[in-house]
Amino acid sequence: MNETAAPIRVMLVDDHKAILWGLQRLVESAAPAMEVVATAASSNELLAGAKRARPHVVLLDLDLNGESSLASLPYLRQLCEARVLILTGDRHPASHRAAISAGARGVVLKDEPAEVVLQAIEHVHAGGLWLDQRLMDGMLSLIAPNMEAPVMDDSERRIAALTARERSIIRTLLASPGARTADIAALLQVGEHTLRNQLSALYEKLGVRNRIDLFAFASEHGLGEGGEQP
Repeated sequence: MNETAAPIRVMLVDDHKAILWGLQRLVESAAPAMEVVATAASSNELLAGAKRARPHVVLLDLDLNGESSLASLPYLRQLCEARVLILTGDRHPASHRAAISAGARGVVLKDEPAEVVLQAIEHVHAGGLWLDQRLMDGMLSLIAPNMEAPVMDDSERRIAALTARERSIIRTLLASPGARTADIAALLQVGEHTLRNQLSALYEKLGVRNRIDLFAFASEHGLGEGGEQP
């Protein structure tokens, strides 16, 4: 993300004060790329806060005080144009499908690393759909039950889970072999610290240890082909 652009306006909704506090610290750590414009602990507070703050992205706990927050989404759409990213500990694909069907733009699990949550916010804000890689096969079988899901090996599943931004990072690395991290960050128009966090998330997602391994993996699987350079 271009850190000189206007920040992503994020609203946080969770009925646990400790989690809400932690999420706020997390999003604030991504400044100036993101900012927290409102918080809420209930559906009523969500609607009132969204109308007032006009967030770009609402990070919404699926379970608010024992009730599904999805019932609020039709009313939320009437109040603002925010994209909703569901935050949940529920791993059932049917729950994730229900969230997408209700209008959410993605689902991120509560036990994901902090940098993944930030990437999900960025991805949804950019217009993408965020689904957890471990649940993707189950989601596909639920969304298209009459379609035979292709058999993918582990590497293919990891590659399929890459976001457009992650693919852009990989293409830039492949086009600039041997370049310093600072130089790559400048090409991508992000801070060096931000790029290091993004690379760490990429290493974990693709199962590689460092830039050398990432370069080898990406070259082997043709990840430098196609797309535009940032």
